[in-house]
Amino acid sequence: MRLSELKNAGRTPELPLSITLADTAGPAELQLLTLLRVLPGQRYVGAGVWRGRPVLAKLLVGSKAARHFQRELTGVRLLAEQGLTTPLLLADGLQDGEGGWLLFEFLDEAESLGSAWGQVESLPPLADEQQQVLGEALSAVARLHAKGLWQEDLHLDNLLRHNGQLYLIDGAGIGVEEAGKPLSRQKALENLGVFFAQLPKAFEPFTEELLVHYLLSNAEHALPMEALQKQIDKVRQWRLGDFLDKTGRDCSLFSVQNSASGFRAARREEEAAMLPILDRADALLDQGHLYKTGGAASVGRVEVDGRLLVIKRYNIKNFSHWLKRFWRPSRAWHSWREGNRLAFLGISTPKPLAMLEQRVLGLRRKAYLVTEFLDGPDIIERFAPHVATGDVPENELQALDDLFGKLLRERISHGDLKGHNVFWSEGRWALIDLDAVCQHRSQASFAKAFARDRARFMRNWPVDSALYQLLDQRLPRV
Repeated sequence: MRLSELKNAGRTPELPLSITLADTAGPAELQLLTLLRVLPGQRYVGAGVWRGRPVLAKLLVGSKAARHFQRELTGVRLLAEQGLTTPLLLADGLQDGEGGWLLFEFLDEAESLGSAWGQVESLPPLADEQQQVLGEALSAVARLHAKGLWQEDLHLDNLLRHNGQLYLIDGAGIGVEEAGKPLSRQKALENLGVFFAQLPKAFEPFTEELLVHYLLSNAEHALPMEALQKQIDKVRQWRLGDFLDKTGRDCSLFSVQNSASGFRAARREEEAAMLPILDRADALLDQGHLYKTGGAASVGRVEVDGRLLVIKRYNIKNFSHWLKRFWRPSRAWHSWREGNRLAFLGISTPKPLAMLEQRVLGLRRKAYLVTEFLDGPDIIERFAPHVATGDVPENELQALDDLFGKLLRERISHGDLKGHNVFWSEGRWALIDLDAVCQHRSQASFAKAFARDRARFMRNWPVDSALYQLLDQRLPRV
């Protein structure tokens, strides 16, 4: 295959691929064996063999190939010139009409810090194992900043452990202020804001403690916590908006198709499993265990290939109901978006897997939402033995404190916080039925909505019960 043909290969070209490339020693075949990252029609990153040697290949095609190639090459050279640990560039080239390529030494059995973090993320903040991973990362960032460089796309997957060393990768994201001289304080704060904004908010009290790892490797500037927190908040807001935008467009995270006959979205890794389910959602609901049927919505638990899922169908009751619904986003879309929002913010909810809006000439009809099934009791059932005594296990009360604390911090109201919409699952309280969830821009509107949520939640139990008194005393107010 010629390199230029890759731009028409789509997201999942058939492997292995043999691609002819040429360096100073002449043309040779790159055997591409696996793909690690794909941006269809633009970038293909994978592992392969070149001149008998294992390599990591970055192949750049399409109209932007020259620009992307030059940016990657410049970043890689900057890292190497400043003595920073990065994979060795073995070969590179750019050919008009074909594209560009960069071939790096392959770090066999390397582990990204993102992978290492995934193994310890669920531990209580700030566990020693977590501090080890984050400390390694911040030390590497400090060394980068000390050389006048920064990583625009700063995340843990761009740091690789290999044979006791930490490698910086992704030259395309390397920026430079003045090579060889420490980064300015403002640029360092901005870049550190990118790093800390990706950590769960539960780690916010430990920012100053973690920053010590950075300062031990680069103490060029005093870094005021107030200024750093401002950068963290700014990046967090941008990241959430960027993520929510991706839930509605085709990208590496989500598969999305939008046409006059329908709108369909699914998590990219679930696409193959979800398409057949969306195609026969009505039949699956008819065969499943129905929790609610008729009216504005039908909800059921279904089993597909041994996997338990929940399908929610948003019905059109009659012509007048259709007139109210056809012109605005469906409740399936709203629940899809808000489910992803909650998950992004660390608020437990069944994982949204896919959604579908049926349309005729762009006008909306029925809609469907598919989520994971939560195998646990709701809070009414869970707390039933404690209504008279109020002797709820402390871990369950702390989990409830955590849920309400996150809702307060993120200014999120649920809209129907009855007990049947709060489930106990894997040691946390999870929210379901997200049709009315809202993240408020103003504190005033949130305060009213949160007060309604709290009042609805408390109505699950008799006012004179010990459980009511306990929860009323414990749960926060706005």
